[in-house]
Amino acid sequence: MHKITKITARQILDSRGNPTIEATVYSGKSFASASVPSGASKGVHEAVELRDGGKDFSGLGVKKAIKVIEKKIFPLLKGIDVCKQRTIDLLMINADGTKNKSRFGANSILAVSLACARLAARIKKKELYVYLSSLSKTKYKLPKPYFNIINGGKHADNKLSFQEFMIVPQYSSVKKNIQAASEIYHLLGLVLHKRFGKGASNIGDEGGFAPVKLNKIIQALDVLVYCIKKSGYKVKIALDAAASEFFVKGKYLVDGRRMNSKSLLKFYFSLIKNYPIISIEDPFSQEDFASFAKLKALSKIQVVGDDLTVTNVNRIKKAIENDSCNCLLLKVNQIGTLTEALDAAKLAFYNQWKVMVSHRSGETNDSFIADLSVALGCGQIKAGAPARGERVVKYNRLMEIKGN
Repeated sequence: MHKITKITARQILDSRGNPTIEATVYSGKSFASASVPSGASKGVHEAVELRDGGKDFSGLGVKKAIKVIEKKIFPLLKGIDVCKQRTIDLLMINADGTKNKSRFGANSILAVSLACARLAARIKKKELYVYLSSLSKTKYKLPKPYFNIINGGKHADNKLSFQEFMIVPQYSSVKKNIQAASEIYHLLGLVLHKRFGKGASNIGDEGGFAPVKLNKIIQALDVLVYCIKKSGYKVKIALDAAASEFFVKGKYLVDGRRMNSKSLLKFYFSLIKNYPIISIEDPFSQEDFASFAKLKALSKIQVVGDDLTVTNVNRIKKAIENDSCNCLLLKVNQIGTLTEALDAAKLAFYNQWKVMVSHRSGETNDSFIADLSVALGCGQIKAGAPARGERVVKYNRLMEIKGN
């Protein structure tokens, strides 16, 4: 046995300059750390973060979460074998005792959960992705990255309704896909500056460009297609609409127009017809399982559930019953433990869904999700633009992993 002997935590800053938490778990002289991200656009069914409130950091401090880790979680896990991931996670879930982890905080629980996994891998002298693969009982392989190079919605200070405009290079080599994305990203910066001038190089939360004068969805897609063609690379396009964020009083506010679900569905069909779109995430609001199902049934693209499913097996089951999606967006901080995230992926795979491992808009320099995407063999990851340290650390980790 490799017993947990100490757990500490500290407050760090995420990529938006907001506090988040990093936990370090010890077993004898061995130790490992993990930090957790935070999203800007959050599904209402996500697990809940524990924040301090008050004036410091506009109420976003995590001193309460640190106290939970050191005063409640450590006594709970002291002496437990760090290699027993499910036991560790279930102990924290049961001690919290709430449906959404609001007592301990999903950020507190997840930081410890991920640090335990990283420490167990280190103790077993395995690469993290190899160890995670043994937990998930999946065959590991390198994924295809989805790069968000134009930011909108809650991730940017512009008028773009959709949250993410992603490019998806179509090569078998991760290194070549990252090279293609990097070159297109820089070309896009030049093109935007030439077309829109001042403010064209504004950057959104995920490192993509967010020009203030680029405010129509078709404008964004047109400039992407132009840059893709000019680059000479084989590249497709993916969208994260994040529709719950522009769903207001029963209508969708898109490009200054108010649409119902039927009108928005027709709009998606026109985009799919005219652009090389292979995937749309959260095309409708987080309770509209039926409209998701219509898009899936009437198109050949990948329909991804994020706010709809929130990495939660109960929400995924409902989406399966309604035939709403064919891909799960996997965000470990939506659910709060590694074990529950792996269970969500297992359910998705069992029902012939694909899985896309995802970062959050408020990220850290932790590369854990890169290893997780490889371990699951899911074939897809999104971690933002090929720019900014908290994004490229994931892509650099993918290039570091052998077999590339």
